[in-house]
Amino acid sequence: MNDLVTCTVDKGVATLTLNWPERRNALTQEMAAGVVAACDQVDGDSDVGAAVVRGAAGTFCSGAYRALLDEIGRDPLATSNYRALDEIYQAFVRVGTLRVPTVAAVRGVAVGAGVNLLLATDLRIIARDARIICGFGRIGVHPGGGHFVLAERLAGREATAAMTLFSEEVNGLRAKELGLAWDAPDDVDVEPVAQALALTAAADPELARAMVASFRKELGPPVLPLSAALELERGPQMWSLARKSTAAASA
Repeated sequence: MNDLVTCTVDKGVATLTLNWPERRNALTQEMAAGVVAACDQVDGDSDVGAAVVRGAAGTFCSGAYRALLDEIGRDPLATSNYRALDEIYQAFVRVGTLRVPTVAAVRGVAVGAGVNLLLATDLRIIARDARIICGFGRIGVHPGGGHFVLAERLAGREATAAMTLFSEEVNGLRAKELGLAWDAPDDVDVEPVAQALALTAAADPELARAMVASFRKELGPPVLPLSAALELERGPQMWSLARKSTAAASA
């Protein structure tokens, strides 16, 4: 791990915190690596029975760091840029494979890759006034990281179309109506509610791990496996980043 991601354990609950409040917890390669390392730590601790994923200073995650996306767009075929985007993807891929039940405690804003991160958890508590913004189209970038698959398996086709193709923003209350969140309390109550839920699962870590494994297997994978969706979206996303970079250079 690193200073951009912290992981604390209390009473069997691991709390993973994105910790770059100056940039609204935007995902960088270093932060993504920290998320992966934190997940490895959780999986290796048999006393942990649940995990809460949150962002520092009242903001969940503002998406992939824009400077990184700009750099990828300047040369999307460069091996280093291909690898950089993949490392961002691995943050939410790894959260989705944690061996314990996971809860996202969402406050403030979740944008782009930050939406992918909250969708990768097993359960979401989203503040009633939080802003959930897929946001890709607004900045001229194709969705990536299996975004369509992650959104559709929770919210369904109609809501996914509205949020992605038509850039509709939703708050916590609307997210709850759409099935994207279990609860939408006041901002101040988000983390206490998430922690209380996690504590219930964490009371018996061995059982929690067995249950979440069956839960995911029995519900089955999305229509398209996430691994396949990552590759399907990668090409168009990198093309859109290159197009954006070319337009900016000629402006």
